[in-house]
Amino acid sequence: MLLSIALLLPWVAGAVLLIANGRNRAVAWLAVSTLVATLVVLAFLAAEVYGNGNVRVVTGHWPEGIGIVLEADPLGVTFALLSVLVVTAAAAYESVGGVRTRTFPGLVVILAAGLNGLFVTADIFSFYVFFELAMTASYALSAYGGKRRQLRAALVFTAVNLLGSFIFVFSVAGAYRVTGTLAMEQIAERMLEVNPNAVLLIATGFFIAFSVKLGLFPFHFWLPTVYAGARPSVAAILSGAVANIGAYGLLRFGAGLFPQQLEQAGLALIILGAVSILYGGVLAVSRGDVAEMLAYSAIGQVGYVLVALGVAGPVGLVAAVLYSVVNSLNKALLFLASGVRGALVAGAFAIGSLSVAGVPPAAGFVGKLELFRTGILADSTALIVLLVAGSALSLVYMFQVYQRCFWRADPAKAKASPLPQRLIAAGLAVLVLAGALWPEPLLALSGQAVESLTSSSPGAS
Repeated sequence: MLLSIALLLPWVAGAVLLIANGRNRAVAWLAVSTLVATLVVLAFLAAEVYGNGNVRVVTGHWPEGIGIVLEADPLGVTFALLSVLVVTAAAAYESVGGVRTRTFPGLVVILAAGLNGLFVTADIFSFYVFFELAMTASYALSAYGGKRRQLRAALVFTAVNLLGSFIFVFSVAGAYRVTGTLAMEQIAERMLEVNPNAVLLIATGFFIAFSVKLGLFPFHFWLPTVYAGARPSVAAILSGAVANIGAYGLLRFGAGLFPQQLEQAGLALIILGAVSILYGGVLAVSRGDVAEMLAYSAIGQVGYVLVALGVAGPVGLVAAVLYSVVNSLNKALLFLASGVRGALVAGAFAIGSLSVAGVPPAAGFVGKLELFRTGILADSTALIVLLVAGSALSLVYMFQVYQRCFWRADPAKAKASPLPQRLIAAGLAVLVLAGALWPEPLLALSGQAVESLTSSSPGAS
């Protein structure tokens, strides 16, 4: 029941809200209320999944193999809960300042419905359908504001991500061609009997599609234009929620469906992740604009996830899940805080900056510790040096932007920033801070998510 509600509530409400005038404050706050209700449902669903095991539903009471199978497991509900949390915070942030277009409230709710669906579906074609639903809403949101900068960003975002979608659907077709099924569990089993060259080609297609969504090097070229051109609330949604599709996809499809290919490509993934970390860090240091700096920072930060995936094994996968969660919160916090000023926001931005650099007391410190643990267990000095260098670059560019934006007091801007917007940024900062002061729940959830992922993969080593 909870799984069905988590999908139907935002889907129905979003369709209704798209018809209404979103510039009306009542409509905007109705969208926020819907997202809060969805978040509560997901929290109860997560408690059930973590306490009693996976929740599985076949739509329409059809037999499996005919009806759409939905399955909430620890990995999926973690990403769903995280993504809807970010979307809710961004929607509330924008509603406080005043929504500028009639479609914004409906689009963010529809986006939440698409994200929920792809995180809990158990077959790859339904994943593609929910994937496209979320991306269509994202395309429209990237043009939010209607200025030339936003429209240019929307055009770039749509063109590049449509290419990723085409590659993804061709990979889905390839997987169906060689296995005769769309169910993830059956695909994982039957891939063991397929020609390894065909499997590698299909796995590479999925990797490219998800890398485009994440903005990994060398698929990063669209990301600075889009993140820097979008309004803070939209940039927070794209970087803190929509980008989770890429991280989740690499985990679900890599470790879940193609574990052998993930292990074989480990060195290549580590190299790509290392290039992303260094490239994003160096470019972020050289930027004077806050939004551009955060955009290039996003390229560097996702490199850590890829490095952890490249190391693989339980420790590497736990580090990848943990860092994906922390990175999502960091980006949402920093993009939202970049749009407002005041002492409260300065403190929140400082916590987000420390988290990105991996400095205590912030959740990023816990994430970096897990990554260092990965490097130590892999007995790789080069990997440890890379993590130190990446963290140093992060500290430099975050200190630069903090000094530029918050050390030079601007009372006029501080007064112009609505208090609720500052409180939303502060609330995210509290979550980031809590993740370091009480890391046990986050570590336990990440471990359980990886355990559920690897236990369902027959090819896992």
